[in-house]
Amino acid sequence: MHAKDILIDAYSRIQEEVHAAVDGLSPEDLNTRPAQGANSLSWLIWHLTRVQDDHVADASGLDQVWPAEGWEKRFGLALPRLDTGYGHSPAKVAKVQVKSGELLTGYYDAVHAQSLKFLRGLTAKDLERVVDEGWTPPVTLGVRLVSVLADDLQHVGQAAYVRGLL
Repeated sequence: MHAKDILIDAYSRIQEEVHAAVDGLSPEDLNTRPAQGANSLSWLIWHLTRVQDDHVADASGLDQVWPAEGWEKRFGLALPRLDTGYGHSPAKVAKVQVKSGELLTGYYDAVHAQSLKFLRGLTAKDLERVVDEGWTPPVTLGVRLVSVLADDLQHVGQAAYVRGLL
């Protein structure tokens, strides 16, 4: 099995878990923060999707789905245009309010489709390409893709936990 096939399988598991966390919940449930200062399910899914969108677009040279396909406007959040949620304070987390679960899963599915298209075209040599020299050692594409995967799995697990609390 080629490494890209493992990545495709892993990213597809994120999609399954995103849908499992979101499907059937009302906007009120999605936007509920289980405790003061905690992240809502909507913020967790939005954030993991924004990070995947941002990082895969950067590594692939593609445009982010968020602005390119109009998701930024559909969400209508009072946040900077390319905000990913990284380092958000509780006040900024509170600004991520969604009108429906379909909005969250629709955006995730669009990002997932772009990610899979990119992943399917990778070669083993591509995974060795340095994409960020700001770290020691420099970050390769393979390491960046695994990093996004790990972050997304953590956040979708948190979203599943919040769903259980609801």
